[in-house]
Amino acid sequence: MSRFLIAFIVSAAITLGLFLLMQSLIKSGGSAFTEPPRGSVLDFVRVKKEEAVEKKDRKPKKPPKPEEPPPQMETPQMDSPAPDGEGTGLDFAAEVTTDLSLDGGTGLDSGDGEYLPIVKVAPVYPRRALQRGIEGFVIVEFTVNKQGSVSNPIVLEAQPESIFDQAALDAAKKFKYKPRVVNGEPIAVSGVQNRITFKIDG
Repeated sequence: MSRFLIAFIVSAAITLGLFLLMQSLIKSGGSAFTEPPRGSVLDFVRVKKEEAVEKKDRKPKKPPKPEEPPPQMETPQMDSPAPDGEGTGLDFAAEVTTDLSLDGGTGLDSGDGEYLPIVKVAPVYPRRALQRGIEGFVIVEFTVNKQGSVSNPIVLEAQPESIFDQAALDAAKKFKYKPRVVNGEPIAVSGVQNRITFKIDG
């Protein structure tokens, strides 16, 4: 009789415990569906130690001002190369003389002004003559037109012949004059002559 009573009490206690456990599980399960889980999120930020950064100044330093200015260098004098005759080692000179003669003379009885030379270009010494050491002269004749330019240049005399003719004619074509003026109007002057001398120095 006593054993049966003890077994009944123990079984009743176990049943009650199971009942309470089920109740607690039901409550906790219901709250799991209704309430979101609560928790705390920790952010870990790694803080670096302060490092001393050495900044380099890349700006170039200005050089110190010299106490005395540097001496001026002398400009080297360079001999101008001989046109069409480089490497010959010869100095040359081509001279243009003043006008030798005019058509009808140099004077005007009732003119307003005689023609005057403005620009006379020295000719280019021919390479062949320069290399061979040939010298000479050319007398050219031409007309000074109303604009003061040279027209129709021809060779009257040349020594030696055909060596300096073309160089003299090319130079004469570049001459510039103030034209002759008669009664307020410019006129052409024909028969103007120039002697062009070709000479090698040294």
